[in-house]
Formats: sequence, C-alpha cells, structure tokens
Amino acid sequence: MKLKQRKISIYIGLIFGSILIGGVSRAQVIPPEYGQKIGDVVVSASLIGTELKDMTQNTSILTNEDIKNNPNQTIDQVLKNQSSVFLNDTPYYEKDVTGQSLNVRGLGTQRTLVLIDGVPANNAMYGTVEWNRAPLSAIEDVEFIRGGVSNLYGNMGMGGVINITTRQINENKGEASASYGSYGTGNVAASKEMALNDVLRLRVSADYFATDGYVVQSTISPATTYPNKKTTSVLSNQAAPLLPGIGPASANAANYRLDGSLKLNSDTDAFFKIGSHNFTNLSGPGYSFAPKTMQQTTFSTGVVTRLGSDHRVEANAFYENGNLWQQNVSNSPPASAYISSNYANPFSTVGASAKSIQKFNDFAIDEVMVGVDGRQVAAQNLTNSFSALSSTSNQPGTMTSSAYAKGQQEFYGVMTQLKSKASYIPLQATLTLREDQWQSQTPTYWLAGSNNVPGYTSVPNQTVYKFSPNLGLLLQATKELDFRAAAYQGFHAPGLNNTIRSYASSTSVSLSNPNLTPENMTGYEVGTDYRWNAGFVQVTGFRSMLSNAVYNPQITTAAALANGCPSTVCTGQTVTLYGNNQNLQSQGLEVQAHHDLNPHWAIDGTYTLTNTILTSIGAGVDPKLNPVGSQVGGVPQNMGYAALTYSPYEKTSISANVRYIGNSWMDAPHTLPVPSYAVIGLRANYQVTPQASVFASVVNLFNRTYITYNAATSQASYTLGQPQSITVGARIIF
Repeated sequence: MKLKQRKISIYIGLIFGSILIGGVSRAQVIPPEYGQKIGDVVVSASLIGTELKDMTQNTSILTNEDIKNNPNQTIDQVLKNQSSVFLNDTPYYEKDVTGQSLNVRGLGTQRTLVLIDGVPANNAMYGTVEWNRAPLSAIEDVEFIRGGVSNLYGNMGMGGVINITTRQINENKGEASASYGSYGTGNVAASKEMALNDVLRLRVSADYFATDGYVVQSTISPATTYPNKKTTSVLSNQAAPLLPGIGPASANAANYRLDGSLKLNSDTDAFFKIGSHNFTNLSGPGYSFAPKTMQQTTFSTGVVTRLGSDHRVEANAFYENGNLWQQNVSNSPPASAYISSNYANPFSTVGASAKSIQKFNDFAIDEVMVGVDGRQVAAQNLTNSFSALSSTSNQPGTMTSSAYAKGQQEFYGVMTQLKSKASYIPLQATLTLREDQWQSQTPTYWLAGSNNVPGYTSVPNQTVYKFSPNLGLLLQATKELDFRAAAYQGFHAPGLNNTIRSYASSTSVSLSNPNLTPENMTGYEVGTDYRWNAGFVQVTGFRSMLSNAVYNPQITTAAALANGCPSTVCTGQTVTLYGNNQNLQSQGLEVQAHHDLNPHWAIDGTYTLTNTILTSIGAGVDPKLNPVGSQVGGVPQNMGYAALTYSPYEKTSISANVRYIGNSWMDAPHTLPVPSYAVIGLRANYQVTPQASVFASVVNLFNRTYITYNAATSQASYTLGQPQSITVGARIIF
C-alpha cells in the first residue's frame, strides 16, 4: 500500500508541476464563466423552466466545472459541501446499501427527493438514494432546490429536490476515462455517440467501479476498542465499533446505458434512456463472507411539443425494476461472527406525468402550468433469521423466525401553477396548488417462529388526500439584488421498509407497521441574492415544522402480541414498533458565495447553521431517549466549506478546499458525542491537448483520523471519515 501511495504521489507532483510551469509558458486564457452568477441558467427541476434568477426558494447549481474542481470521486461526496446538505464524510459505497440516505435542512433521511434526469433515484423499498446509478463520468450538472417542493412532486418533497442531469448527446463523439487511487479504488468509463440520421442520435456508455475499501469502524475516542464496552446513562454494555472479523469494506458497481434523442419534427423532440445497474458491497460493512447486492433495470422516455412560441406540452414516463439481496451479521466474540439473517427485497416503481405550459402577453397572469402525474412503488420483504451453526462457523444455523410481506403504494397528483410579474413594481408572485391521493395496500403480511407456522395479519387498505400549496415572492430591488420569500406545505408517505419489513433475532424484534400514515410539513423561508459580474452571495433563513413523523419506540411484549407478533416470535426480547409519534422543528441559516478575485483566482464558500429539535412525542415514546427541545442526533449545528481555485488557462486548474463540521451528537439524549473536525482536499486538472486531459486529487490531504458525524443510538455506529485518498486519472475524447 505504501509503495502504491508513493507512486501515485509522484504522478500528482508531475501534474501539479506541469500546471505551474505551463501557466508561465502558455498564453493565459480567461476561464469561461460558470456557476450561479449566470442568473439566466434554466432550472429544469422547477418543471416549467424557471431561470435561476427567478427562483423564489434557495436554489444552487453545481456545474460540470464545479464537479471537476472537487477532489471527491463520487457525487454524494461532492454534494456534501452544499449548504444544508447532511451527508457525512463516508462515501456511499462504504455504507450499508440500505443506509445511503440524504438529509436536507435537518428534517431527517428519506424526506428529500433525488432525481436523475427527472426520474426518481430514491429506492422504492427504503427511500435511500441509489448513488451508484450516477457516476461522475455521466453527469453534466446538478440542480438543488431547498425547501418544500411537494407542490411540484408530491411525496418526499419536504427537504427539497436534487436533480442530477446527465450529458447531452452530441454528434459522433466518443470518450474514455480511467482513474486509480488509494485502497485499490479504480474507475473506468467509455461512451460513444452516433448521429444515425437527422432524426435519431444515440449514445452507448458503460462504467465500472471497484475498491478494496478501508475499515470504517472507529478505534479512536470517544469510541472504545475491543474488548472494552461503553455504558451511558441510557444504554449499557455497548460493544466497540471494531470487532474481530471485521475488515475493509470492499465494493464494486457497474452501469450500462443506452440513451437516444429524437428530432421528430421542427416542434417536437423526444428521448429515451435504458439502463442496467449493479452494486455490491459488504455487510457490516466489512464482513467478507456476507456481501449485499442490488441489481436494477431502468427505463425512461419523454416528449415535448411546442404548439407555438408561448405554449408547449410535455409527457414523460419511467420504470425501474430491481432486487436487493442482504445478509446481516451477528458478532458476539469470542464466538465467530455469523450470518444471522438474510433478506430478499424485489422492488419496482413506475410513473408517468403530463403538463401544459402557456405563457401570456399583456395579461395579469404571465404563465400558467397545469399537470397530472401518477406513480406506483411496490416491494416484497422475505426475511429469515438464524441461530449460529457453531461457535467457529460464519454460516447460518437453524432458522429461528421468518417474515414475509408484500406492499404497494400509489400516488396520483394534479397541480396548477400561476406566475405573475407586476408592471408597477418589480415583484414576481408564483402560486402553485397541488392535490395528491395516496393509496396503500398490504395484501400479505405474516410472521412465523421456529415452527414455521405463519401468523397472518389482515391489513385494511388506506386512502389519504394531501393538499400542497406553495406561494413564492421575488422582489427585484436592483439589477444585482433581489429579495425572496416562500411558504409551503409538504408531505412524506411512510416508506415500504417501515410498513412491510419486520425481522427478529434472539435478543430483539423490529416490527413494521402497515397502518402508518403520511408525515406532514409546513415551512417558510426568506432570503436574498446579490449577483454581479464576478460572483454572487446568497443568504437564506428557513423554518420547517414536521408533524406525524415516523419513529420506532420500544414496546412491551404484550403490545407486540396485540400488534400481530406471534408468541413464537415475540418471546420476551426487546421489541420496537413503528408509529406516527413525533413532531419536529428545524430552523436555520444558509449562505452560499462565489467571487472571481481576478481572471485566474476564484473563491467559493458555504455555511449552514441548523437547529433541529423534537417539539413533542407520542404516547409510549421514552422521553429519556427522545428529549424534547434538544438538538437531534446526526445534525451538526455548524457546517462550513471554503475553496480556492487557480486557473492559469482554460480547462486547467488547481483547487484547494477545507470542510468544517462542528461538534455534534449521534443520539438525541446526547450521550454519544462527535468532536468537530476540519478536512482539506486538493485537486489539479491539466489539459494536455484539446482531446486529452489528466487530473490528480487528494481527499484528506494530511491524512487526519477522525470520526464523522452520524445518527445512531449505540457507539457501534462510530464511523471513521474517509482517510487520505489519492487519485490520478485521464480522459480522452475521440
């Protein structure tokens, strides 16, 4: 490993040296403008093509140049530096496949919508983000609208929406790229574009990623080391994070895609996208004998027709089918760790939408959009739990319990949006009204003990209607300065993992609840944007109130039996049951800034202040574990980011950044502290020829060992931030 690191370091030195030398020998070229300072860039996630300067909610755009100047090699780690994004410093591939969550504005995971080219990338079963479907080689830019967007998208629109857009198809261009770095981490990607005729253009692309990984479990304070355990005021005998049998968290992923664009006539364009995606990493993570695998097939298509200069109609559809195979591990040294349970989770999602957008001249209303959409998510959960085969075997023994459930949810929405700009004052008002119908069906739901006799639960169908209004105001005070405000309502339906996934062991039982109902959110924000030729500053204050939130408190055995758990399964272990039993409030401040100091030097920065608390808890929720009024776990109050970029000439740059995370807690009772930390990164890009470029990057430049923030109830979840990771790569266009 040290020899590999030394060789990679030499390559980095050559690239950095070439840039500095070349900066003197070449004619200097002013780098192209990019970033949010270009206020007329269109935000496609707004659904009607609103320009950035006209957005009434805090909105950011990460351009391709922004992504290329970042040392991180996965899109989740690039996004983590945006204000109000709570993604810790562990890349997605080092996390459990069901734990790749996203939290925005401190509202909790699974409450923010992530799209890839307008198609949901949230897993149909768990609501987590399928980051493996978005390799950096395929990404053009990323749009990020913070705050309530249920008025546009319905479900999951509490924290905001992130839309990852992939590259457009050009004529007959090919591209190949490769990189290699620390911990045996490598990426290869290739694509070829073809203009078959004046109507059809195609792109075939493939990429593959693999890593040996690193050990993610912490061995530094405040975590203990094996065999020492931790006892706090709320939980005793917590096992150390790193136990015997845990190793590096290796992973691999592959994507194969066929994209097409069609020019059907002068007024009608269409597209289609077909993809196959595979992702594998280790349970734990780090148990080499227990891999987890997810496979997905995706399809999307759409058409837009212009019925005149001021009227267009759009229609889109998408489908995803996948399967997740999981194996969980029980580890109680000195006995060997073993596979204590497995899960089969086939899932699917299908949806379609249509909208009409009409602009008007010389009317009180400048633009009207009406739209309808529908989506179905469906999944199954088959769980088998096992005893140990022997004290020395990693393999499962006798089956002790099993569970099976099948569920689906449908969402049907109708919406309209009215936009008006006053003629007598520079004020724009945008009103969006949306009504959703949510339906939930769980036709099959049973649990069985070691006797394999199922205990069935009859679950009634549910139908709930949700109204999601949004009113946004934008006052253009001067050409450079605006003030904005927005108020909104949103909702989040319970995830299928909360409604159909039950599992048990010899010490605990987790019961899903098919009778859960949607969570509700009401919020508002006020902010200002100041843009000038060399940069921008954005400042936003927000407040969101979340009610009916889903949480799984501990219940008694009697309550578990009353909720359908067979006596052969619930035999006196610790039992938890999901319920709508919490209310929260999150408020804070967001700052984003960019400034070109001169034609070759630029600085960027973000800052987030977040205060998220429980405001009330339901009956049966332990107030010691869920104290009202204190900062929730996994949400640092202070986060900051700054970057300095030097561009001696076009498409060549050196960028250094620092990320700061303030003190936080993993748990709500504040018994598991996470110390503050700051990490420095470095990236160099060098354009060798118009067709060839190379790059080198370093994450965690000084190889600091630190615990990254997380939300958990035991010290076993203390996780190390990414250690020093050096990467070198090249890209060729042909």
